[in-house]
Amino acid sequence: MKQRFFHLLLLISLFFSPVAMSNSFPTQEPMGGQAFGHSVKEIGDGLYVFRWWVYRNVFLVTDEGVIVTDPLNPRAAELLRDEIGKITDKPVKYVIYSHNHHDHISGGTVFEDEGAAFIAHENVQRELGDHPSPVIPSPDITFDDTYTLELGGRTVELSYFGPNHGDSLVVMRLPEEKILFIVDIVTPRRVAFRNMPDFWPDEWIRSLQEIEQMDFDYVISAHGPADQPAIDPAAVVAEQRHYLEDLMAAVKEAMDAGTHSPDELKETITLPEYEHWRYYDEWLPMNIERIWAYYHMGW
Repeated sequence: MKQRFFHLLLLISLFFSPVAMSNSFPTQEPMGGQAFGHSVKEIGDGLYVFRWWVYRNVFLVTDEGVIVTDPLNPRAAELLRDEIGKITDKPVKYVIYSHNHHDHISGGTVFEDEGAAFIAHENVQRELGDHPSPVIPSPDITFDDTYTLELGGRTVELSYFGPNHGDSLVVMRLPEEKILFIVDIVTPRRVAFRNMPDFWPDEWIRSLQEIEQMDFDYVISAHGPADQPAIDPAAVVAEQRHYLEDLMAAVKEAMDAGTHSPDELKETITLPEYEHWRYYDEWLPMNIERIWAYYHMGW
């Protein structure tokens, strides 16, 4: 039944996409809605992508209730709750936090009020203890390396890969659909965010290498404007890694050759292969300075 549904979805997408796809998911169809509004897109068989501004999460509607990922913020969470109510009268049973950063996991009180349980890596508990927020419910269920959530015949697998973006980030996998939901460490066709706050560049690359060994065909990332696809092929994980490796190699080569001023590095280093990526002009200099700090300061 699910395969027939996905194939039907593909046929529909061909009428709206300029590129005919051979896979089951419409990876080239941009999400609707305004850039600063919100939208919902069904990916297939109860799996939806919710977008608010340039943030995304996913939610999964099952026969026994709904699984929600990052609620984002109080306003977005209210909109998300309204959208879920248009689809099903089933309650939200679980909310999964991707990591500790408040810009992704705020607003869950709207789901706490209806009895949802919150799941996160164990380090989120500690980090919220250090930086509490009245709009971020504490996790009810925590784990160390992996956790499998099952509800209404559907499965979501959570995996922790160690420090990369902070020290609590988990990757979510839907094994039957072979889809990953990845927050912050994979943002297709965009250079790294500004000066890479709370990123460990070398650990980031290591994590991506390990993620590439997982069994998946598609990626839903947590950031992207309305005109970007809601779902991408698995290759975007390797593309993100290649960018980081090329960035680190270019900075190291320049520093080994005697250029130690971050201002001079920002003026001289270019990565032409990525000129078409979003924020290349604005953020590449900040990316370069972050990698300079990695080599210069060991941080």
